[in-house]
Amino acid sequence: MESKAKLLGHPIHPMLIVFPLGLFATAVAFDVVGLVNNDSSWFRISFWMIAAGIIGGLCAAVFGLVDWFAIPSGTRAKRIGLLHGGANVIVVLLFVISWFIRRGGDEIPSAAALAFSFIAIVVGLVGGWLGGELVDRLGVGVDNGAHLNAPSSLSDKPATSHAPEYSARRA
Repeated sequence: MESKAKLLGHPIHPMLIVFPLGLFATAVAFDVVGLVNNDSSWFRISFWMIAAGIIGGLCAAVFGLVDWFAIPSGTRAKRIGLLHGGANVIVVLLFVISWFIRRGGDEIPSAAALAFSFIAIVVGLVGGWLGGELVDRLGVGVDNGAHLNAPSSLSDKPATSHAPEYSARRA
């Protein structure tokens, strides 16, 4: 099932999710470094990374929702997509809570602020796995007829062009 929201022939949602995932994971890593080194400068950086991750997560969610609405009802993909989206909404909400708790503090974040971030990362791993299930197992966001010798997405040709001949050859 092809993605409905594309840019230059590729689905937008997977292009955008790398930003909040990277920002959130790095914010948690910086929190750990700040705790180990007892250095509050790491927490200030983490605070702003969380803010950027929240914005990026909301942007990615818009395009994920567009694609989710296009999945046929009553399918496993629709259910998995709902779980994937729900998990990632929880991730963003947990980071929003962590960010609000951290506001105005230049010192070590409270245990609650850190716990919300750490729990969000675990939920994010589950949400990411579900996203992988959608693409790798259920083919959501994959061009119809995609194969190893498909023409470029920038061409006017469909993915079904150039019949697959790769199975008969070995490199």
